Amino acid sequence: MTASPTVRRRRIARELRQLREHAGMTLDVAARQLDMSKSNLSRIENAQIGIKPRDVRAALALYQVTGADAEALIEIARGAQQRGWWQSYSDVLPEWFEFYVGLEAEAATLRTYEAESVPGLLQTEAYAREIYRITAGEDAIERKVAARLRRQDVLHREAPVRLSVVLNEAVLLRAVGGPAVMAAQISHMARLAQLPNVTIHVLPFSAGGHPAMSTPYVILGFADAADASVVYLENLTMGLALEDVAHVHGYSLLHEELCRMALDPAASLTRLEDASRNFA
Repeated sequence: MTASPTVRRRRIARELRQLREHAGMTLDVAARQLDMSKSNLSRIENAQIGIKPRDVRAALALYQVTGADAEALIEIARGAQQRGWWQSYSDVLPEWFEFYVGLEAEAATLRTYEAESVPGLLQTEAYAREIYRITAGEDAIERKVAARLRRQDVLHREAPVRLSVVLNEAVLLRAVGGPAVMAAQISHMARLAQLPNVTIHVLPFSAGGHPAMSTPYVILGFADAADASVVYLENLTMGLALEDVAHVHGYSLLHEELCRMALDPAASLTRLEDASRNFA
């Protein structure tokens, strides 16, 4: 059973879509039988909106799924209605980013490349505050910082996420918040890099051009094989989740290539320590 309501909603969506297709029903036919609009059923099957347990039960009856299999899916649907901690920050987290945080909270692995800034899971409070000040202004800044720091619990929980970061060397040189903030931030990353579940690769300028020059990304993997991996892309005003197997495979190969081009973890740690001293 997954813990994140976001992941549960995604699981239910996929199961209902597969069951409908296995039953040989079109969206039109199934929606009419379930007394809902085609657009609503489509949004449910794409995890854009949730579905109540009683409606899941009706859908399962329509698709002739009964017994223990049906009850297991209904239980997942009940879990999908629970509130994640991030929903208490809905005043400062855009809906599209809440979806990502819900996935991140349940992820077993995270693989990411960042070109300009320290990844949110590795940021200090002071660095996060400066990033928000620069990119979004002063509005509700402390709430935003608190939400970012809360996300970092995934690194220290009982079964922590396994985080693989490729960091453009530019991140270590761009002074965000001044020398003291940067020295503390880079020292913080150096400490995190020594955790058994965190790997940081610094991609040096000397590596030259590389295949991710146009696209930072996050690849989220989950412990339960029933929850497919996701590639998450983001810009200033929206996020995009790619679930197609080909997309996930392509970005996975990309991450492997960046790790190959970057400094190894030991050399990366040395580069982090050097960068921290340069700001001290």
